Amino acid sequence: MIRAQIKGVGHYLPKNVVPNEHFEKTLETSSDWIVSRSGIERRHFAAEDENTSHLAAHAARAALADAGLEASDLDALIVATSTPDLTFPSAATMVQHRIGMKGGFAFDVQAVCAGFIFALANAHALIVAGTAKRVMVIGAETFSSIMDWTDRGTCVLFGDGAGALILEAATGDGTSADRGVLSTDLNSDGTYRDILYVDGGVSTKTTGYLRMEGKEVFRHAVEKLAATAHTAMDKANITSEDVDWVVPHQANIRIIKGTAKKMNVPMENVIVTVQYHGNTSAASIPLALSVGKAQGKIKQGNLIVTEAIGGGLAWGAVVLRW
Repeated sequence: MIRAQIKGVGHYLPKNVVPNEHFEKTLETSSDWIVSRSGIERRHFAAEDENTSHLAAHAARAALADAGLEASDLDALIVATSTPDLTFPSAATMVQHRIGMKGGFAFDVQAVCAGFIFALANAHALIVAGTAKRVMVIGAETFSSIMDWTDRGTCVLFGDGAGALILEAATGDGTSADRGVLSTDLNSDGTYRDILYVDGGVSTKTTGYLRMEGKEVFRHAVEKLAATAHTAMDKANITSEDVDWVVPHQANIRIIKGTAKKMNVPMENVIVTVQYHGNTSAASIPLALSVGKAQGKIKQGNLIVTEAIGGGLAWGAVVLRW
């Protein structure tokens, strides 16, 4: 059986570190309030001359180095982002150029915070179908470009960054003991558009700002994340007791804890980076995977469940063995 195995991982964070105290100067808020509501202590913001494709290219190079590969070894490149440099061409083709990838194909996936899960599922499908043998999947965002700096309910939550993962075709026995992607589960429901969206776009000829009904998002997040994780685990024929690590979308520590509880996974088996990076949308999961590996937590053979929810609403989960 063909499996999409993890070959390498990497990430990049802009140099500009922004602590919570930064917002105390302009908003009626405090670092303690931000931590109590989200768990976030600081985040990174891109420099004025850094776009999403710049961040993504840095993460791509780090993943290639980790895998011991060259850009020419890639058959495809997928970038999950809601903040591309331009309306078109895709950020993926810009990254393709930046890293010197001359062949293959590249495209973007847009599912907001669930973007990396959707992109990972697509990469897995390309490999299983035989369309590509080696695919790089990148989550990259510059959410600082769509923040309303007067809205304390949103602007303190998000950060910029990028993470990249390389998948490679390999053979397995078709059991949950195989390395690679074991199952995927994707969902969306446009009914909930108005609880998380950006009030601009091409048709309005404005970039717009992120708008969010925080309580409603929270209510849907825990329920839907736990449900999609359980569905993906059932598809992979595993239980929560088999899981070494849950690597969730890093949106809010309360959502992370609530989801872990519903999944029956102790917090010591959850990779948490939200305190250092904030919510980096599609970048948060590959960032957390890369940091988890760098810290020596994630090791070859570990069974991992990763899940995310974002505007749409769109949500999903992937089960993989490192």
